Amino acid sequence: MTATATPPAPSTSAPGYRPGRTLPLRVEALRQWKRRRTLVMGGILVALPFVLIAAFAIGGSGDGGRGDRITLMDTATASGANFAATCLFVSAGFLLVIPVALFCGDTVASEASWSSLRYLLAAPVPRSRLLASKLTVALAYSAAAMLLLPLVALAAGTVAYGWGPLRLPTGGSIPAGEALLRIGIAVVFVFASQLVTAGLAFWLSTRTDAPLGAVGGAVGLTIVGNVLDAVTALGDWRDFLPAHWQFAWIDALQPQLEWGGMVRGTAISLTYALVLFALAFRGFARKDIVS
Repeated sequence: MTATATPPAPSTSAPGYRPGRTLPLRVEALRQWKRRRTLVMGGILVALPFVLIAAFAIGGSGDGGRGDRITLMDTATASGANFAATCLFVSAGFLLVIPVALFCGDTVASEASWSSLRYLLAAPVPRSRLLASKLTVALAYSAAAMLLLPLVALAAGTVAYGWGPLRLPTGGSIPAGEALLRIGIAVVFVFASQLVTAGLAFWLSTRTDAPLGAVGGAVGLTIVGNVLDAVTALGDWRDFLPAHWQFAWIDALQPQLEWGGMVRGTAISLTYALVLFALAFRGFARKDIVS
């Protein structure tokens, strides 16, 4: 008696189809690079240091502080490192929020507004793969924006004001080599603190077909967080607001590096961001795509 071979189950996908190879990161990165808003945002970030240099040339450095109090702005022209730290200080609160909201909020919503989202999914690109590719590229461009501004500021500041130690507003200075490391730590924390905005923008991008709504909503909610942090009546509840820790990176520019505020701020930002990213993936997996 011979055994009868069981015929193989019919394949549910085309030969050679691999879900993990759909929408490669390099393809998505190139698509985003060619977008006009990417080039415009990069141009704004490159131009800011030169605008500040012109402003200091016209109005003076203001060195000496206001009364007996010296701030980063008062030491901006002391060296290239000081100028880079100053550019980070004036942009971290709002300007750097915009590229993060733009890159993360214009991901899925823009495809929906162009009526190309359903065609991407019909390629077929799995929904989780599409979101993962777009989120990875958006975060990469956001990180590049965070790095671009201080790098240009450092180069322009060094040409304008010379290479030297980082003069601290609290007194003393940090050698130039160590100052670069400190500024690098500050940039990493600024990026970590902006992950909340990235999460908000990405989640809203999966909920709406209007890119401007996702970007504007994320920026608006970030501003609301800043306003709530200014309400001192909230007391210790402000410690749970990401905005409360957004300038904790200044602890990296102290004579002795302080990690406490940056660690707490990073933990809170990551928690909010992970929840928002999870909501985006969960909601998009169940969403009826009609555009």
